[in-house]
Amino acid sequence: QVRLVESGGGSVQAGGSLRLSCRASGVSVNNACMGWFRQAPGKEREEFAIAMIGNDGTEYDDSAKDRFTTSRDNAKNTLYLQLNSLITEDTAMYHCAQARRVPWIPRAVQDYNYWGQGTQVTVSS
Repeated sequence: QVRLVESGGGSVQAGGSLRLSCRASGVSVNNACMGWFRQAPGKEREEFAIAMIGNDGTEYDDSAKDRFTTSRDNAKNTLYLQLNSLITEDTAMYHCAQARRVPWIPRAVQDYNYWGQGTQVTVSS
């Protein structure tokens, strides 16, 4: 059974940084397609941020490009999401997720079938 547990969220001032973690069990992050999404307060829709497509690269949403970076620690079976130059609009619950096997870059919520509980990021001005 796949289990994803995020951590590392918190409250920071605009311009600050945070590193989020997603510890996985039941799936190897080394060769799985994993994604990061976020859900802003009051919004129902999860927004795509990043897809890590196994060893084939990383796909960034325009909102994440230039400020967010991802990495993996295969020994710890953990994903990391580095958030830099945070702005108030980055305030959201951040989730990691494992993608289904689809023949396209998984950017939609329905492309993912396992989700973590999320970690809250709050950016103040």
